[in-house]
Formats: sequence, C-alpha cells, structure tokens
Amino acid sequence: MSFSEELVDRLAIRDLVENWAVWRDACDWKRFRTVWHDDGVMQATWFQGTADEFIAVSESGFQKGVRILHFLGGTSIELSGNRAIAQTKMTISQRAEVEGVMCDVVCTGRFYDFIEKRDGKWGLVLRQPIYEKDRLDPIDPTKAPKLDPQVLASFPEGYRHLAYLQAGIGYKVKPDMPGLYGPEVEALYARGDTWLSGGPAT
Repeated sequence: MSFSEELVDRLAIRDLVENWAVWRDACDWKRFRTVWHDDGVMQATWFQGTADEFIAVSESGFQKGVRILHFLGGTSIELSGNRAIAQTKMTISQRAEVEGVMCDVVCTGRFYDFIEKRDGKWGLVLRQPIYEKDRLDPIDPTKAPKLDPQVLASFPEGYRHLAYLQAGIGYKVKPDMPGLYGPEVEALYARGDTWLSGGPAT
C-alpha cells in the first residue's frame, strides 16, 4: 500500500467515526445506517445487538425522551490490509432523573472499533466502547440525589454513575464492559489483534 492510499484509508475511517457520532446524535438514522456493514454489531452498557436493532431502539428511546449524546477526541488507527482497529477518545453524556433529581452523567472513554473495507467501502463490523471514568452532576447545583451506595458499588468503576442512571430508568445494564484496566479490556485488545490478523471480531 502506498503512502497516499494509506492516507485515504485513514481519512475514510476517521470520517466514518465522526459521522457515527454526528448522525446518531442528530437522529439521522438513514445516513447513520451507512456507517455499518450489514452484519455490524453494537455493544453498549444498555444494549448489545445488531446495528439495525440498535437504530430501532435508539429511535424509539429518543421518541420517549432518552437523551444520549457523544463528543469525540483523537483517533488512533491500526491498519492491516482491508481491516482496521480504530480507537477514538470520546465522552458519553446522558440526562435523566436520578432519585428524583434531574442529572447529567458524563462518561469518558474510548470507542474501540473493528472496521473492514468491503467492495471499496469501509464500514463498522463491531463497536465496543471502553469505559474509563464517569461522574454525575445535578442540573440544579442546589440539589443532590441520594444514591444507594450498595447499588452504585455494584457497577464497574468506569461507568457506575452511568449504569446507576440507566438502571434507574429501566435499562438492563451489562456488568462486565471493558474499563481502563483489567481482564475485560485485555481480552478486547487480544480480539483486536486477532481481527487484524484475519480472525473473527467476536
């Protein structure tokens, strides 16, 4: 692969990552679908399933008042032929009522993406967020929700406030998502290496 070809691929992957966040948060579901391959899979604290299922539940949730937004930072891309792993710094922000108080939760982490070029087009095969740390802030600084310490401690450190909020509004939260360190994220890195070597994403 020449330098110019590699640069075009890197730009296309970065464009895909950025379009994911903009189109998903703007509820532009038709264009959002184009960043995924047909067999694409989304993993999140509150959802695990196909891209089409993710779009359906995201659209339904937005209509019910669920507000989850994303902000992106830098991206690191590992290329291996028609396959890539992209890691992108990000924040996930969600607003909802927590123990009777309207709050924002902001979770900082990385999108860890398994990406493949098929028929000349890069697309997502699997998105697995890594949850590094989070915090909860009341919208009204004069109010503070009284969190159940046992419930809070039952969730992983990297997304415990996000999980507390999501469980409180009825979502079943996955308890073993990868964080900044630990066996879950090490296993994810190993899967990434397997993917770049030609193996499966899952």
